[in-house]
Amino acid sequence: MAEKKSGFVAEFKQFIARGNVMDMAVGVIVGGAFKAIADSLTADIIMPIIGIFVRENSFADLSVTVGSAVITYGNFIQAILNFLIMAFVVFCLIKGINSFHRKKEEALAEPPAPPEPSHEEALLMEIRDLLKENDKHV
Repeated sequence: MAEKKSGFVAEFKQFIARGNVMDMAVGVIVGGAFKAIADSLTADIIMPIIGIFVRENSFADLSVTVGSAVITYGNFIQAILNFLIMAFVVFCLIKGINSFHRKKEEALAEPPAPPEPSHEEALLMEIRDLLKENDKHV
């Protein structure tokens, strides 16, 4: 049983030590911190600006009462804006990363083959080769 446990623990340690898992953990932590920034941007800056045009101080207060149920659609609108902000930021990050990888791949790619010589260059090379041949026979 101890052998199974140590094998399991060793396998778990190996899994945790992998770069992908650590990168993902950092991404989750940074994403959580960024969510607070996106929430604040939406609640403290974007929504008050929109509120100027719709004459509401806070979208969180927007609601509809149907019978005894209260539907707070203002919170939903705020959540949609948060999502759009986060999606836009993730899109920009991925676009930048893809551009970086594309440039890196282009730099590593084989250089293009030299262009075919023009007609004049081909004639000059032929003359050069003939002159070299004549020098050998003399």
